[in-house]
Amino acid sequence: MRVVIVGASGNVGTSLIRSLAGEERVESILALARRIPKWKAPKTEWAAVDVAVSDLASHFSGADAVVHLAWLIQPSRDLATLYAANVRGTERILDAIVEAKVPALCYASSVGAYSSGPKDRAVAEDWPTGGISSSFYSRHKAEVEGVLDRFQKDVPATRVVRMRPGLIFKGEAASEIRRLFAGPFMPSFLADRRLIPVAPRIDGLRFQAVHSRDVGEAFRLALLGEPRGAFNLAADPPLGPDELGELLGARQVPIPRTVARTLTDLTWRVHLQPSEPGWLDMALAVPLMDVSRAQTELGWIPRHTALEALQELLEGLRRGRGMPTPPLEPDAGDRSRAEELRGGVGAR
Repeated sequence: MRVVIVGASGNVGTSLIRSLAGEERVESILALARRIPKWKAPKTEWAAVDVAVSDLASHFSGADAVVHLAWLIQPSRDLATLYAANVRGTERILDAIVEAKVPALCYASSVGAYSSGPKDRAVAEDWPTGGISSSFYSRHKAEVEGVLDRFQKDVPATRVVRMRPGLIFKGEAASEIRRLFAGPFMPSFLADRRLIPVAPRIDGLRFQAVHSRDVGEAFRLALLGEPRGAFNLAADPPLGPDELGELLGARQVPIPRTVARTLTDLTWRVHLQPSEPGWLDMALAVPLMDVSRAQTELGWIPRHTALEALQELLEGLRRGRGMPTPPLEPDAGDRSRAEELRGGVGAR
């Protein structure tokens, strides 16, 4: 089996490569990324590709499956660039799949594609994927779901799988997650649980997480079988103020939603951190997901709890962990943070 992974150098891509490298039915992996990393893996060849502009069909030729993981979160202040990569880039990938006659596509969607939903019960994959309008990430994920709906009607012979994970954590992704969401002003020592005295209690703050290696395993199972359609991916337990407070050993402090959003918006506007307030809106609005379909049809059982995944991330943040790929490169301290500042927080 020959697998092409688009966006292979990031959080999920590196986990998927490790999962596939040990799979005897996979003969070769073509890993595509905007910048070729120093990291080497068995059976894996790298090529430089930008989904917004590069020729893709030639890379897809002869593939048994394409895995689409490529997605931009930054620069959060350049929506045109984000849309070109996320939505138009996906359309270009689908066109190339048709041209190269690839029989299967596995796409990394997200809980963020879902419309607002309940926090007191879990919803299945048939919950509406209208997104959260104030979040560019959610809007783009929802629009791509519509693009895939049309693709499946027009090209029914192509097997399409959509993975919809919750927040994806692993220690080796810690430096990337800090750069993408917290920015250069977050000191690494603040990730030490002993130094976090309080945890915010915001009404509706209840979310799901999953370890990156478990997500990679779900993709492996989907590639080697014949499933179609959408699969929710998350580990127990759902994380809310009680779980976060207990994990951190921190006192819970109630914060009204309006205050939390105003602070997020203000700090983003003055370039203190790179996450626009739509991320908070999405976290408070998307539903909890029922993962029974992945368990039943894929045989997927996460090996890490959500708390274990979060603990590993916090430890990675404290240590500045990473991997030798451009997205995941380890935190190099003051030098790398100064480069972030020169580039603009949340800018191109």
